[in-house]
This record gives sequence, C-alpha cells and structure tokens, in this order.
Amino acid sequence: MRDLRVLYVAHNHPTLHPGGAEAYSLELYEAMREQPGVEPVLLARIGSNVARRRVAHPGTPFSSVNDDPNQYFVFTETDHFDFFTLTSRDKSLYSRHLTDFLLAQQPDVVHLQHTHFIGVDLLSQIRRVLPDAAIVYTLHEFLPICNHHGQMVRTFADELCPEASPRRCNECFPEISPQSFFLRERFVKGHFANVDRFLAPSAQLMDKYLRWGIGSERIEVEEYGRLMPDRRAGDPAQVKSPTNIGFFGQLSHFKGAEVMMEAMAMVDPDVDAHLWLNGANLELQTQEFQEEFAGLQEQLRGRVTFRGPYEHSELPKLMEDLHWALIPSIWWENSPLVIQEAFFHRRPIICSDIGGMAEKVRDGVDGLHFRGGDPVSLARTIERATTNPRLWRSLRDGIQDPYPMDAHVSKLMGLYEETIEQRKGVAVSA
Repeated sequence: MRDLRVLYVAHNHPTLHPGGAEAYSLELYEAMREQPGVEPVLLARIGSNVARRRVAHPGTPFSSVNDDPNQYFVFTETDHFDFFTLTSRDKSLYSRHLTDFLLAQQPDVVHLQHTHFIGVDLLSQIRRVLPDAAIVYTLHEFLPICNHHGQMVRTFADELCPEASPRRCNECFPEISPQSFFLRERFVKGHFANVDRFLAPSAQLMDKYLRWGIGSERIEVEEYGRLMPDRRAGDPAQVKSPTNIGFFGQLSHFKGAEVMMEAMAMVDPDVDAHLWLNGANLELQTQEFQEEFAGLQEQLRGRVTFRGPYEHSELPKLMEDLHWALIPSIWWENSPLVIQEAFFHRRPIICSDIGGMAEKVRDGVDGLHFRGGDPVSLARTIERATTNPRLWRSLRDGIQDPYPMDAHVSKLMGLYEETIEQRKGVAVSA
C-alpha cells in the first residue's frame, strides 16, 4: 500500500514572499514530511511580482524548489489574474498545465492554503481530474467574500465590515453594480462547492464564512500548528523598565503601520519607550505609502528603529531584548503567527481589540488590548505598558505555550482519513 499523498497548494513561497500563510504552509509541509506513511508535495505559486525572473523550464510553468523533488513553483503572471472574479484569464493554466500536474502527482488529498493568483477554478478542475480526492481548504482571510483585498474593511474611513452583501459591496465600489457582486458571489461559491472540508484558524473567521453561506457541517476551527525554534529567547536584560516593543510582519496600511508610527509620536516624551520594526514587503507597497512611512520614520528617529526583513531562525535573537510584541492591524486578522511566536518566547502582546487578535490575546492576562485603528488609544496603552514592570511580569506569567505542530498534524491526519472515507461513500452512492 502506497503512502498517503497530500498536495499542498499555496499562493506564494516564503523564500520569495515572507508572510504568515506562506510560512505556515512550508512548516506544515516539512512536518508532514517527517510523518510516517505520508508523502507531501508542496506547490507554491510565484510570479513577476515576487520573482525577478521566470524560473520555469521552457514550455511549462513549473520548476523545482531548492533541489527538493517534492516542492514545486508554478509561475503565473499577475497581469493574467482577474482580482474581481479570483480567476486566471489564461485558461490553459487549468485545462493543460495544472491538469497535467494533478494527473502526474495523483494526490489522495489536496489541501489548499490559497488559490490567489492561481484561481478558484482550480477547485473545480481538481474535482474533474481527481473525483475521488479529498479537497481541504484552509481559509486565511476573506478574499472570497470581500473585493477590498479580502480585508472586510470599508473603502471609506477604514470602517470594519461585519458581513458582505451586493448592496454593501456596491457602496464600497460604486463603479461595480450590485448585480456584478451577486454574480461574483455565485461564481466563487460554485467553485467552493467542490471543497469537502474548510478549516478556519479562528472562530471569528469561521463565523463570517458561516454568515456568508458555508454550511456548518463543512467548516471547523483548527488553529495553526507551529514548528518552534530549538530555544526560547531569554528574559530581557532590563526587566525593571519594560521599554522595548517589537513589530514583526508586513509593513502595510492594513497591518497598522501608520497607526503604530502615529502612536509613537504621541507617547509622552518623558516615557522611555522604543519601537523596533522587523518588517518585510515595504517595497511592494504603493509609492505614496512608502513616502509617508519614510517621513514618519525620519520624524521618529531615536524612538523607532527599522531593522528590515528577518529570517524565522533569527527570532530568538531578535526577541532577546524586547519586552512586548505589537500587532496594530486595522483589519480583523485571522490568527497572526506572531502571536504564537511571541508567546513561545514569553513576550506579552499589545494588540488591536478586534477579530482574531482579540480572540487569541487575553486582555489583562497575556497581553493588552487597545482600540483598533486609534493611535491615541495605542499611545496611552504603550505608556501604561512601558512604565509598569509589575504588569509586564504578570502578563508574562499568564502566557500559555502555542499549539504544537505535532498535535496539529495528528488532527489533520484524522481529518484527511475521515474525508477520504466520505469521498468513497460519495462514489458508491453515485
């Protein structure tokens, strides 16, 4: 009997585009590689927005990754992707290239982490080409629901959006008719009908998809499992004054870059607080954003230090002198990996009081909440955090270890086997 063959599909690879979903996808693939009786395969999309040159062989969009025979890049041009319908305009990607790849790999399970830049059409193509394969889909944000970068934030005043409808979406995009949004929803849901099981890493994300129309029998909450470093960061040298705050992640508007910079400008000058920015993908932001960020950085020289992108292996060293981790996102988030990373290194978190952040960080127990999107509220929270060492110690003691990858893998293996059996039942009844 052959090993269980699981194909993981991601929208980017962390070696080219650092990000939470990308990092998790690679970690899960690597953990499954160590699991007896499993042969995982990772397919990660790349394109000219992240790759300097096309690395595929002539005549095919596929190429290998780091000499790993079970890791593949698939090259798709960003210009060919329809961001409204979430599909590729180049239909040969599905009818020829991905079909050939699926037939060659013959996975028992296809576990999608994302279809962005590839297209939701892939779901229907998998079902046509591999009718017996189990299809599992981990939802990382709200792109299927929301045309505004999948953030569920209104295009005016950064107002949070609790649920979508053709009318509400038309309010955000007046140039697109409610009828078009209705058809978009029907189109995406039509392809989603091929998915056997959806996974939501947070309850608040699952709730929004339930309201959107995914049946409760097809979706469940399953947190990200994590492969953690061999060692934890030690306690900061100066715990008498918990002054150092670290931001880790992508520097963008939705991640709250302006909020945290404006907040630092509002912190009382007599308060000794310093923000260390460990961020990536600044060069992928708009020119306007980059210029505004550079101006704030210059204004806050001496209070904010930009350390640039980082490797996951550097986290223990980068956390060493930090007292706090900051997550100032203005959108709902899902389950930011930095929460688990900070908790592993015993660092309390300062975060927005919304969505997955408020769900994962317990205010007054292992972190502090501030009013999402409000730099004044964040400034006051930073002042409270950095001037109260007793509070810091109390919050650190309230931290629990993150969900381990081995427990996550065990849960997924059971889910895969259960879904495969369900597919066999479907085949028999058909």
